[in-house]
Amino acid sequence: MRRLRFLFMEAFFGGSHREFALGWAENSRHEIRLLTLPARFWKWRMRGAALCFINDPACSPKAYDGCIASNMMSLSDFKSLAGKNCPPLLLYFHENQFAYPLRPGERMDYQYGFTDITSALAADRVIFNSHYHYRTFFSALPAFLKRMPEFRPVWVADAIRSRSQVLYPGCRFPDLAQPDLIQKYPAQKVPESEGNTGESGEHSGEPPLIIWNHRWEFDKAPDIFFAALDRVLEKGADFRLALMGENYRNIPAVFPAAKERYGGRLVLYGYVKNRPEYLSVLRRGDIAVSTAVQENFGISVVEAVRCGCIPLLPDRLSYPEILPEEFHKEFLYKDEADLTEKLYRMLGDFAPCRKRGRQTAAAMRRFAWENMIDAYDDMLEELASLRSC
Repeated sequence: MRRLRFLFMEAFFGGSHREFALGWAENSRHEIRLLTLPARFWKWRMRGAALCFINDPACSPKAYDGCIASNMMSLSDFKSLAGKNCPPLLLYFHENQFAYPLRPGERMDYQYGFTDITSALAADRVIFNSHYHYRTFFSALPAFLKRMPEFRPVWVADAIRSRSQVLYPGCRFPDLAQPDLIQKYPAQKVPESEGNTGESGEHSGEPPLIIWNHRWEFDKAPDIFFAALDRVLEKGADFRLALMGENYRNIPAVFPAAKERYGGRLVLYGYVKNRPEYLSVLRRGDIAVSTAVQENFGISVVEAVRCGCIPLLPDRLSYPEILPEEFHKEFLYKDEADLTEKLYRMLGDFAPCRKRGRQTAAAMRRFAWENMIDAYDDMLEELASLRSC
């Protein structure tokens, strides 16, 4: 079969969206051209990205066998603007706007939920990044439509479901056979963002390094994370801490407070832009904790676990399907008290966890792009075949 050409439009090119787009383009047997916008002002992206993309010289729809987009844009607007030259369209849902938790005091803006609906209806194929996400989307959709006072389009659920499937995102992992690219951060150094690395240190004798590599936003519940750290300290546990993850203009107050409170325990504070440095920090981590209240897949967790960190995750969201069942009892927690107890036990006697860490790392191998790419490329070939129908 000839090498096909696809345009991948990513209106929010950051975090997991960026990783997914780059990984697919780098590993595909087909040609995938990326057309992107920076990861900021998400509401404006959802409503305006189609207008930006359709006017870009690189966006000549008739030149491609198909177009891919994440749900951070209005695909229905794009399809309308592209007109008769529009190739088959694939929509990838990283998240959805009517099942996304609201900030305290925030009210739902219905237009973004309807953008997700019309985008899915405009697409020829719709992909969800986990079974959990698929279920929550179609569970939340009827309740969302019931908010309409009359003329509710209840038919849309079946219409979207008929073109939908689940496909986990591939992940770009480091070559674990290669030596680390940077040395471990010493506990007394607190580098500021931008990947400042400090000086080298020795691993033996140091307390376990806890990793936070999630966005610094409310839906990741950092207040619950820091409360758990405070409780294990009160119980006499010891640890070091690396606070990574993307952060934006409005950083939750718990982060600067944590920087002040944990002082010399902090070995890193801020987003590490350089990916090799980021992965090297993960390889030096011991425990990766999530306290998220919204997570449809969890690339950051998969990356950390693949690099050898022991996971400690909520027994909900997408985590039970990402982590094999044999690890659920040890590494999934039921509530905040269970989180504290499991974390305290790990910190008190971490040596037995190391063998399990190798096992959980091996289990994440299934998400590597080399194991996922054939399914994605087969899907692209199916999409392209719709053009001749």
